[in-house]
Parts: sequence; C-alpha cells; structure tokens
Amino acid sequence: MLAQEPVIRLSVFAAVLVAMALLEHAFPRRPQRLSWRRWPSNFGLVAISSVLLRLVAPAGAVGVAAWAEARGLGLFPALGVPAWVAAPVAVVLLDMLIYFQHRVFHAVPLLWRLHRVHHADPELDASSGLRFHPVEILLSFAIKAAAVVALGAPAEGVLVFEVLLNATSLFNHANLALPAWLDRPLRLLLVTPDMHRVHHSEIRVETDSDFGFCLPWWDRIFGTYRAEPAKGQLGMVIGVECFRADDEQRIDRLLLQPLTPEP
Repeated sequence: MLAQEPVIRLSVFAAVLVAMALLEHAFPRRPQRLSWRRWPSNFGLVAISSVLLRLVAPAGAVGVAAWAEARGLGLFPALGVPAWVAAPVAVVLLDMLIYFQHRVFHAVPLLWRLHRVHHADPELDASSGLRFHPVEILLSFAIKAAAVVALGAPAEGVLVFEVLLNATSLFNHANLALPAWLDRPLRLLLVTPDMHRVHHSEIRVETDSDFGFCLPWWDRIFGTYRAEPAKGQLGMVIGVECFRADDEQRIDRLLLQPLTPEP
C-alpha cells in the first residue's frame, strides 16, 4: 500500500475535489461572485507547495514514518504498542497536533502573516482548502514530520491521516448547504462546512474559533467551539478586510502578502 501512496492520495484528492465542486454547484450555501478569478491563484498555490514538498521530502510524511519505523524510533515502538493500536491512535494524535498548530499560527504575529493568505480568501469553496502559503506548508510539514518520528507512528496510519486531512479540508471549506438535520449530528464526528465557515469570519473573535480541520472534538474540549457566526451563515463577511480586493487575489500578491502588515 505504501508504494502506492502518491496514487492513493492523488486519487482520493481528485475524487473529493470533483464531488465537492458538483455538490457546491447543486446545493450552494452562499452566493459567489469571484469564483473563477480566485481559482487560478488557489490552485497555483497548492501546485507550488506540492513541488516544493516533493523537492524537500520526496516521500512526504509517509516516507518519514517508514524511515523511523525501520529504525524502531519513537514512543509507540518503545512502549511495544502493536501497529493495529498505534495506527488509529496516531491519526487522532496527529489531528490534535494540527489543531494546536492552527491555534499557534493565529497567535504568533509572524506566523499569522503566513496563515493570513488562507484567511484572505474573500469567498469560500473547496479550492479554499488548498490555499496556503508555500512557506506555511513547509513549516507544517516539518512539525508533522517531527511528531511522526517522536510518536513512531506506523506509516499506514500516517497515510490514512494525510488522506483524511486533505479530504476533510476540501469538504469543510466547500460552499455546500447541508440540511440542519444532517449537519447537527455530523459535526459531532467531522468538521462540517457550516462549522468551519465561522472560522473564516472577518470578526476576529470568530476567526479565533473552530480551529479543527478533521475531528471537531478539540474545539469542544479546549473551549474554542462556536456553533454559529453572530450575523448568521448568510450575513457573515468572509476574509480579511484589507486584503479582500480583486487584485489582492493574484498569486504574486498572495506570495508576497506575508511581507505586508495589516493597517
């Protein structure tokens, strides 16, 4: 399975992206006016990040896990935890790591400038789940790789985590209207689009809530859960006020945006 890691990840990514695009078109949550102007930059950023990651770490986090596993490194091997237990536990712990990493990127001004590229998207759809500055992606990979080695996470578990993280990022950024009867129980298991959309409000207290990407439990446990935005799903304003203009969505402006302070 590990030999097929790129094929598995790309296949799931493509399938979820197409599914979200079709569902957004059929059941839109909010009216969109800038979609086609934003897509080249959003997809351009993920293309640049993917190339850089493959240059820095051709085998990715799964390769790091396989390397550590072959050498018996990490907490799980030291404790003698069997792989069938270590793999799902690693998925949950890595998801919690991403939650705390997300909070740190909001709290530290320099890191917020990098992460702000993601929040400066004036509309949300599945492509927003790909819109991260390449430097943030590289930093995130370094943090994740260190955690994988420290845990001694099985490579299969890391692969499942990576697939889930990518798929749920596309899902919870989608401009998708889920009926309330489905959204309410689903957000006990997964971060839903309505839940994560609150996080993209221009109101800072709402921006600093609902940090989860895949599992919604961490926001509830650590007190950062917010069920709905103050102005409602249709009334809320998305993005960062001073970076909402059309020309700020060009990929060259996004790459340089971390150098620009907010007024």
